Amino acid sequence: MALYSEKVMDHFTNPRNVGELENADGVGEVGNAKCGDIMKIYLKIDDNIITDVKFNTFGCGSAIASSSMATEMIKGKSIDEALELTNKAVVEALDGLPPHKIHCSVLAEEAVKAALKDYYDKNNIPYDKALFPDCDSCAHCADH
Repeated sequence: MALYSEKVMDHFTNPRNVGELENADGVGEVGNAKCGDIMKIYLKIDDNIITDVKFNTFGCGSAIASSSMATEMIKGKSIDEALELTNKAVVEALDGLPPHKIHCSVLAEEAVKAALKDYYDKNNIPYDKALFPDCDSCAHCADH
């Protein structure tokens, strides 16, 4: 059995939405000190809809594939829909990840949430702090 699914390999070798967005409405950066992966996600939001999303990831193939898939899953969605993104959904969309690589999907979820929290903060939009339970531990949100 192959270690990585065809979808993981496709998103690793042909990642979608790579790059930066100038004047992004929300930016989220998270990292995992244990493995060294760093993800940065940029959002453009118009009328509560994520109209564009880009990412830069420094990390392994699973981290790049998870970032790519997460951006595909939230592009064109409302903020509320994007907030519902889970690492489990990313793993399922990739047709699985090896157990020791699940943390990559967690980083993707955290990066999306950090970017949405940044959007709320930049625009002084009140939000339920329970929507970002792990956000205080991520690199970007620790500064707020």
